[in-house]
Amino acid sequence: MNPCALIALDWGTTRARAYRIDPGGRILDSRVDDLGVQKLGRVRFAEALDRLIAPWRDDPVPRIACGMIGSRQGWREAPYVNCPASLARLSGELVETDGGEIAIVPGLATRDASGVPDVMRGEETQLLGAVAPDAPRRLVVLPGTHSKWALVERGVVLDFATFMTGELFDAMIGHTILGRLATASADPDGEAFARGVERGLGPGPTMHDVFGARTLALTGELAAGGIREWLSGFVIGREVRSGRVWAQQAGDDASRVLIVGGEALAGRYAKALALAGAAGERGPADAAAVGLYRMARAAGRVKEVFA
Repeated sequence: MNPCALIALDWGTTRARAYRIDPGGRILDSRVDDLGVQKLGRVRFAEALDRLIAPWRDDPVPRIACGMIGSRQGWREAPYVNCPASLARLSGELVETDGGEIAIVPGLATRDASGVPDVMRGEETQLLGAVAPDAPRRLVVLPGTHSKWALVERGVVLDFATFMTGELFDAMIGHTILGRLATASADPDGEAFARGVERGLGPGPTMHDVFGARTLALTGELAAGGIREWLSGFVIGREVRSGRVWAQQAGDDASRVLIVGGEALAGRYAKALALAGAAGERGPADAAAVGLYRMARAAGRVKEVFA
């Protein structure tokens, strides 16, 4: 049996995922529970950790975590590190909980062209797990509630930008007139999604363009079962348009994008990128676990293994 060298935790807002990792970086086991920072209620962080890693609690190995566990609402705040930020720098600024239960990876901060700040927590570890430390520049998208587009080069996160795509979609479907005609999704051939993407990729103003979800349905040009898919396509298409412009302004040609995320959402982004004339490549599974392992190695908490 391979020995355990590290317990790594991707501890977010709603869920926490734990990995048991051997000295060579291979995942031996994983566990997930609804123990996210905003789901704990009266449960203390130490108790939640004990529950999450119950079968491994006696493993005498380092523990490292990333994500919202290091936010102001988390166990202990891990300050943001400004971009560009290297794997070496992040690993040198780990923050320990008071009892030494876990070491927490800092988040990242940057400012856009207008000087407005932007932040991420947890995604920095996914980025450094998805892109090899010696890899040339890559443009990466991490789809989600708050999608991140980032440029990563040789173990350094150069810059990033956040798009509230997932949260805006949920708000529009659940709390605006756009979702009132929508029924359960029915788009077996993906036509409604593709039409939404094309609208999102177009040059028009967002506040006008998105109203098409209602007017197309009112005129019978979009079935009620396709409204959700059209809106999903629209917000993803508009994100892809904006994300590629952001990357191009940073000097990348935005022709190739590494997609790091769950299978279903990554598939949607791959389709949208293809419609935009760009190549979407799927990133590795468990990028956070790989990034946490690399972080622990860089911090000297996991010793190198020689064959």
